[in-house]
Amino acid sequence: MTAPLTAVTRHLRRAALIGSLLLGASPALAEAVLNRGNAGEPQTLDQAHTSINIEAFILKDLYEGLTTHDAKGEIVPGAAESWTVSDDGTVYTFKLRENGKWSDGSPVTAEDFVFSLSRIEDPKTAAGYANILYPIKNAEKINKSGLALDQLGVKAIDAKTLEITLERATPYFLELLAHQTALPVSKASFEKNGTDFVKPGIMVSNGGFKLTEHVANDHLTLTKNEQHWDAANIKLDKVVFYPLEDQAAAVRRYEAGELHVNYNFSADQIERLKTLVGDEVHISPALATYYYVFDTRTAPMDDVRVRRALSMAIDRDFLAKEIYSGSQQPAYGFVPPGLPDYGAPSVADFATKSQLDREDDALALLKEAGYGEGGKPLDIEIRYNTNPNHERVATAVADMWKTAFNAKVTMVNLDVSSHYAYLQEGGKFSVARAGWTADYGDPENFLAMNTTSNVTFNYAKWSNADYDALMAKSNDEKDPAARAKLLHEAETILMKEQPVAPLLYQNELWLVSKKVKGWVDNANNEHPSRFLSIAE
Repeated sequence: MTAPLTAVTRHLRRAALIGSLLLGASPALAEAVLNRGNAGEPQTLDQAHTSINIEAFILKDLYEGLTTHDAKGEIVPGAAESWTVSDDGTVYTFKLRENGKWSDGSPVTAEDFVFSLSRIEDPKTAAGYANILYPIKNAEKINKSGLALDQLGVKAIDAKTLEITLERATPYFLELLAHQTALPVSKASFEKNGTDFVKPGIMVSNGGFKLTEHVANDHLTLTKNEQHWDAANIKLDKVVFYPLEDQAAAVRRYEAGELHVNYNFSADQIERLKTLVGDEVHISPALATYYYVFDTRTAPMDDVRVRRALSMAIDRDFLAKEIYSGSQQPAYGFVPPGLPDYGAPSVADFATKSQLDREDDALALLKEAGYGEGGKPLDIEIRYNTNPNHERVATAVADMWKTAFNAKVTMVNLDVSSHYAYLQEGGKFSVARAGWTADYGDPENFLAMNTTSNVTFNYAKWSNADYDALMAKSNDEKDPAARAKLLHEAETILMKEQPVAPLLYQNELWLVSKKVKGWVDNANNEHPSRFLSIAE
């Protein structure tokens, strides 16, 4: 016969039952959190003032353009569910999603996009990347010549229909609309909060996630946006970005299991990491170029002979094989290979010579310019953003210039945000490290950087009338083969003048845990968190 339960016994059994139920339920209640190692602190989360990929990774989790990238890096519908294009390719009509909402529950409207695109081109905004949307009718005239904002070729037909008129047919326009510059801002939020619209607790976003915390130089926390039209298929509850500029520290945290994904790591760790974690090391081809830029405003870099000599003396094979352990390829053209309708890049005329012959030619050029033995001393400062790979490249290049020319070379490094801000704001320098990854799959994206009018990204402040004319003519050329010919002619001029010295065609280096599902390596280096999940 079972003894009757006392009140105390009944209480203990009830507590044990509740505890076991909670314990059994805990796996289902556990948050799905993705920890992402990013390569530095973003300058800003304002779409109008960003330009580098570590900012884009965050912004594209927070916001969604009219078009967006899927897990494969391919363009798919975003805030717009569909669109039509006029026969002449100049008028795009976008139908926004009826269930498209901002994170505060308000609808995403065509007027939000009119406001956002107008804000980018408004000269008062001083958006450094306004030029990427110049294909829109009157965008350049508004941004550079003061034409009224209401003349921009963007119109809200109704709350969910947006019409965009272009200056000319632009085959890659849908790719431009997925760029971080074209991401929308909530008009209501901006009018209420002004520049504070980027702050946690204030930011209203329309992407798969919303910003809940930002501790500078420590972490950014994003939580799932339940208002997103595809929220039911987003498997992550939270994404935490860690701005880890110290690559050794980032790798240690990855090895300790603190990070599920880490972007960029020291190339000298490739073989060790492959031995340790195998195929968690991802080396994926990218449409990207690693280059040095010369400030053409001051001597001696205003002399094409000096620029060519310095470029010739750089042993790119050594950089690719020894510094990057074979994970990058030597570059002699500015446009990376692999872009459709362009073919192989137009390379520098010294590309086929041996390194010894290049160095002999370089010495002769320097002597002709009045530098080197018996001439003026060559003093050079190399600027680069803090990163072990960039430091090793700078050290190697400095040694090459010292050996070849007896040059006096010093080095200066800044964090990634400060480095690019300095270049974009026109700071004076001698030689600086830079890199460019395609925003869209067209050579124009690389070559237009070096036009006289591109005040933001023409770090060299180089100007060549023939080059500018070819680039302008290519904008109006509708025949793909004829247009490619014009762009090749422009690249040939660029490589002859060497305001930029391409060093490497890049591969992207990632560490991706086996726990991460949905990851796809792609040339566009697009990895939106909404397509990823964690399997514990």
